[in-house]
Amino acid sequence: MKNTETPTTTQAAAFAETGATGAPGKAARTRKASTKKAAARGRKGARRAVTKKLTAKKPARAAVPRGFSKKAIVIDLLKAKGGASLAEIMAKTNWMAHSVRGFVSGTIRKRMGLKVESAKNDAGDRCYLIVGK
Repeated sequence: MKNTETPTTTQAAAFAETGATGAPGKAARTRKASTKKAAARGRKGARRAVTKKLTAKKPARAAVPRGFSKKAIVIDLLKAKGGASLAEIMAKTNWMAHSVRGFVSGTIRKRMGLKVESAKNDAGDRCYLIVGK
Protein backbone atom coordinates (compact mmCIF):
# COMPACT_ATOMS: atom_id res chain seq x y z
CA MET A 1 0.00 0.00 0.00
CA LYS A 2 1.42 3.33 -1.08
CA ASN A 3 0.73 6.65 0.66
CA THR A 4 -0.47 9.07 -1.99
CA GLU A 5 0.15 12.18 0.14
CA THR A 6 3.90 11.61 0.44
CA PRO A 7 5.69 13.49 -2.33
CA THR A 8 7.80 11.47 -4.70
CA THR A 9 11.44 12.23 -5.40
CA THR A 10 10.58 13.83 -8.73
CA GLN A 11 8.08 16.17 -7.04
CA ALA A 12 10.66 17.10 -4.39
CA ALA A 13 13.28 17.84 -7.06
CA ALA A 14 10.83 20.00 -8.99
CA PHE A 15 9.93 21.85 -5.80
CA ALA A 16 13.59 22.48 -4.97
CA GLU A 17 14.29 23.87 -8.47
CA THR A 18 11.74 26.62 -7.99
CA GLY A 19 13.78 27.98 -5.07
CA ALA A 20 11.01 27.60 -2.54
CA THR A 21 11.80 26.75 1.03
CA GLY A 22 9.94 24.38 3.27
CA ALA A 23 8.53 20.98 2.72
CA PRO A 24 6.90 20.28 -0.63
CA GLY A 25 3.17 19.86 -0.64
CA LYS A 26 2.59 21.99 2.46
CA ALA A 27 0.93 25.37 2.41
CA ALA A 28 2.83 28.41 3.74
CA ARG A 29 1.95 29.38 7.26
CA THR A 30 -0.28 32.43 7.29
CA ARG A 31 -1.55 32.33 10.85
CA LYS A 32 -1.33 35.66 12.66
CA ALA A 33 -1.33 36.42 16.36
CA SER A 34 -4.69 35.89 17.95
CA THR A 35 -6.78 38.84 19.03
CA LYS A 36 -6.52 37.60 22.62
CA LYS A 37 -2.80 38.40 22.64
CA ALA A 38 -3.38 41.87 21.18
CA ALA A 39 -6.09 42.55 23.74
CA ALA A 40 -3.81 41.40 26.55
CA ARG A 41 -1.13 43.82 25.38
CA GLY A 42 -3.66 46.63 25.41
CA ARG A 43 -4.80 45.76 28.93
CA LYS A 44 -1.19 45.70 30.09
CA GLY A 45 -0.77 49.33 29.07
CA ALA A 46 -4.01 50.24 30.79
CA ARG A 47 -2.85 48.52 33.99
CA ARG A 48 0.37 50.53 33.95
CA ALA A 49 -1.58 53.79 33.65
CA VAL A 50 -3.81 52.83 36.57
CA THR A 51 -0.80 51.82 38.66
CA LYS A 52 0.85 55.18 37.98
CA LYS A 53 -2.30 56.97 39.12
CA LEU A 54 -2.46 54.90 42.31
CA THR A 55 1.20 55.39 43.17
CA ALA A 56 1.09 59.14 42.60
CA LYS A 57 1.90 61.12 45.72
CA LYS A 58 -1.20 61.64 47.80
CA PRO A 59 -1.82 64.87 49.67
CA ALA A 60 -1.00 64.80 53.38
CA ARG A 61 -3.88 63.92 55.65
CA ALA A 62 -5.07 66.27 58.32
CA ALA A 63 -3.38 65.78 61.69
CA VAL A 64 -6.68 66.29 63.50
CA PRO A 65 -8.63 63.05 64.05
CA ARG A 66 -12.39 62.77 64.56
CA GLY A 67 -13.76 63.19 68.06
CA PHE A 68 -14.11 59.72 69.59
CA SER A 69 -12.18 57.58 67.16
CA LYS A 70 -9.49 55.18 68.33
CA LYS A 71 -6.97 57.41 66.61
CA ALA A 72 -8.07 60.33 68.79
CA ILE A 73 -7.99 58.17 71.92
CA VAL A 74 -4.42 57.02 71.24
CA ILE A 75 -3.22 60.55 70.46
CA ASP A 76 -4.76 61.88 73.68
CA LEU A 77 -3.04 59.12 75.64
CA LEU A 78 0.32 59.83 74.03
CA LYS A 79 0.05 63.61 74.58
CA ALA A 80 -0.59 63.18 78.32
CA LYS A 81 2.24 63.87 80.74
CA GLY A 82 4.50 60.83 80.80
CA GLY A 83 2.82 59.32 77.71
CA ALA A 84 1.14 55.93 77.78
CA SER A 85 2.37 52.40 78.11
CA LEU A 86 1.73 49.75 75.50
CA ALA A 87 -0.57 47.93 77.93
CA GLU A 88 -2.68 51.08 78.52
CA ILE A 89 -3.14 51.69 74.82
CA MET A 90 -4.04 48.03 74.28
CA ALA A 91 -6.67 48.22 77.06
CA LYS A 92 -8.28 51.44 75.76
CA THR A 93 -8.42 50.44 72.08
CA ASN A 94 -8.83 46.67 72.41
CA TRP A 95 -5.92 46.22 69.98
CA MET A 96 -3.12 43.68 70.11
CA ALA A 97 0.48 44.78 70.74
CA HIS A 98 1.59 44.52 67.11
CA SER A 99 -1.37 46.66 66.03
CA VAL A 100 -0.44 49.40 68.51
CA ARG A 101 3.20 49.37 67.38
CA GLY A 102 2.15 49.50 63.72
CA PHE A 103 -0.26 52.35 64.40
CA VAL A 104 2.40 54.36 66.23
CA SER A 105 5.04 53.91 63.53
CA GLY A 106 2.82 54.01 60.46
CA THR A 107 0.01 56.41 61.22
CA ILE A 108 1.33 58.72 63.90
CA ARG A 109 4.96 58.96 62.79
CA LYS A 110 4.77 58.58 59.03
CA ARG A 111 1.32 59.81 58.00
CA MET A 112 0.77 62.49 60.61
CA GLY A 113 4.42 63.49 60.92
CA LEU A 114 4.38 63.67 64.73
CA LYS A 115 7.52 62.88 66.68
CA VAL A 116 7.07 59.97 69.08
CA GLU A 117 9.55 58.94 71.75
CA SER A 118 9.67 55.36 72.92
CA ALA A 119 11.24 54.27 76.19
CA LYS A 120 10.85 51.71 78.96
CA ASN A 121 9.43 52.89 82.28
CA ASP A 122 10.54 51.79 85.74
CA ALA A 123 8.33 48.70 85.61
CA GLY A 124 9.93 47.63 82.31
CA ASP A 125 6.88 48.38 80.13
CA ARG A 126 7.26 50.12 76.78
CA CYS A 127 5.95 53.72 76.91
CA TYR A 128 5.24 56.10 74.03
CA LEU A 129 5.11 59.90 74.22
CA ILE A 130 4.35 62.53 71.56
CA VAL A 131 6.93 65.32 71.85
CA GLY A 132 6.69 68.80 70.32
CA LYS A 133 3.62 70.26 68.62
